[in-house]
Amino acid sequence: MLVPLGKSRCLFGTDGIRDVANRGLMTPEMALRLGRSYALFLIERGVSRPTIAIGRDTRRSGYMIEMALVSGLLSAGAEVASLGVIPTPGVSFAVKRLSCDGGAVVSASHNPFEYNGIKFLGKDGGKLGDEEEAEIEDYLADVVFDEWRPTGSSIGSVSPRPEILHEYTENLVRTCCLGADPELSIVVDCAHGAASEAAALVFGRCFKKAALISDRPDRYNINDGCGVIHIDNVATSVLSEGYSLGMALDGDADRVLFVDPRGRVIDGDIILWILGRWLLSEGKLGNGVVATVMSNKALEEKLSQEGITLQRCPVGDRYVLDAMRLSGSNLGGEQSGHIIAGDFFPTGDGLGSGLLFLSACARLGEDTDTLVDRFERYPQVLKNFHTRDKDAFLGHSEVREAISKASFDLGDLGRILVRPSGTEPLVRVLVEARYDTLLEAVSGTLFERIAKVASSAAFGSLGGGEEP
Repeated sequence: MLVPLGKSRCLFGTDGIRDVANRGLMTPEMALRLGRSYALFLIERGVSRPTIAIGRDTRRSGYMIEMALVSGLLSAGAEVASLGVIPTPGVSFAVKRLSCDGGAVVSASHNPFEYNGIKFLGKDGGKLGDEEEAEIEDYLADVVFDEWRPTGSSIGSVSPRPEILHEYTENLVRTCCLGADPELSIVVDCAHGAASEAAALVFGRCFKKAALISDRPDRYNINDGCGVIHIDNVATSVLSEGYSLGMALDGDADRVLFVDPRGRVIDGDIILWILGRWLLSEGKLGNGVVATVMSNKALEEKLSQEGITLQRCPVGDRYVLDAMRLSGSNLGGEQSGHIIAGDFFPTGDGLGSGLLFLSACARLGEDTDTLVDRFERYPQVLKNFHTRDKDAFLGHSEVREAISKASFDLGDLGRILVRPSGTEPLVRVLVEARYDTLLEAVSGTLFERIAKVASSAAFGSLGGGEEP
C-alpha cells in the first residue's frame, strides 16, 4: 500500500524547513513569520490561545532561531513552554505531558552545524501532515494576518520548563527498558547533539557497562564525523574496546542505528524485523508493519515468515505515521533508523527505539551477533539518471518497456524502484535481486537502455547519462 501525498508544499520538506542558518529560508525574520503563521493556523482551528512546547538541538544558531520563532508565537498571542536543548521526541513527549496544542523543534537533524531547521508537531505529538504544513505556508503571504497584532495582556508569554528533559528520560526508562540485559556492554554515539545529556540519564540507569562517545557538544561539532551518518565512528569503538554493541543517534535523536560486535550495521530494517516479532508475541503489533519503499525486500520476506504483512509508503517518517494510522499498525519505520512504535511514542525516537530493540532481543532470546547474517539482505544497485523533464522521461516508451521487461525478469526474486528526485533534475532507479548474478544481469541491461534515453537530444541537455 502506498499512502498518497497531501496538498503540495513549497517550503516544508519531508522533515520541516531547513537551510543554512541566517540565510535563505532559515533567517530570524522567516522564523518569526513562521511562528506567527503556526499560531494563526491553530487559532483559526478553534484554539483561542495556543500553548506550544519548543525545544532545540546543540547548534550555535539554535538560540537565535528559537528566539525569533518564540517572538512570532508570542506576537500572535501564543503561550510557549521553553524546553531548552532536548531530543525531538522529548518535545513530542512535552506536548502530551503538558497538554499543549502543538510543538516546534529547532533542528536540522543530521545536517552540518551551519544548517538549522524548524518542524512543527500536532496536539498528539506527531508531525503535521502535508495539507497542514501547506496551510501554515499560506499564512506567510496573508497581508491581513501580517497586520493583525494582539496587544497588552493578549501578547503571549514564555515559561521555561527544564524539568521536562528529566521527565522524558524517566518515562523512557519506565516504558521502554523492558527486560534489556543490564550487563550488556554498549557504547552510544550521541552525535554531539540533542541527546548528549538525555543518553547519559537513560543508559546510566539501564546498563552497568554503558559508555558515551561524541557527547560533548560545543555548538560547532554536531554530526561532525559522528552519529548515524558516520556509523564507522561507533563501529571503531566497538571493535577497539570490545563492546557487545554500538548504538548511534543523529543530531536531534529521532533516529538510531546499531553495530554488532563485528562492526556491521544493524539498520532500521533489522530493527523492524525484531520489534515486529516481539510485538506480535505480546499481542501489541496491530495490523502488520509499515516501512517505506526503500526497505529491503528481505524485510518483507522475514516478516512474512512470521505471518506479518508489510505495507509500504513513500519515503519520510511522516508518511510512515500516516500509513500506520490508516492501517491500524503499531509499528513502522525507515531503513535509515526512524522507528515509530505507536504504543510507546508517536514520532521517531532514537533512545526509545534503541531501548525497545535491546529489550525485544532479550525477550526473544536473540543473539545480536548473528542478526546481520540471518537477515539475508537482497543485493541492491542504485543509479541516478539526469533529465530536464522527469515526467516525460518516465513516460517514454523505451523507459517504460525497459522497466517492465526488467520487472518480468526478476519475478518474485527482486524488485525495481523508480523515484524522481524532489529537489534535483534526476530520476533514481534502484534494482534489488535475491542473487548477485541476477542483479548484475537485470540491472546491466536496464541501466543501458535507460541511459540511451537519458543521453538523447530530448533529455540530455543537462549532460545526459547516469551517475552512481
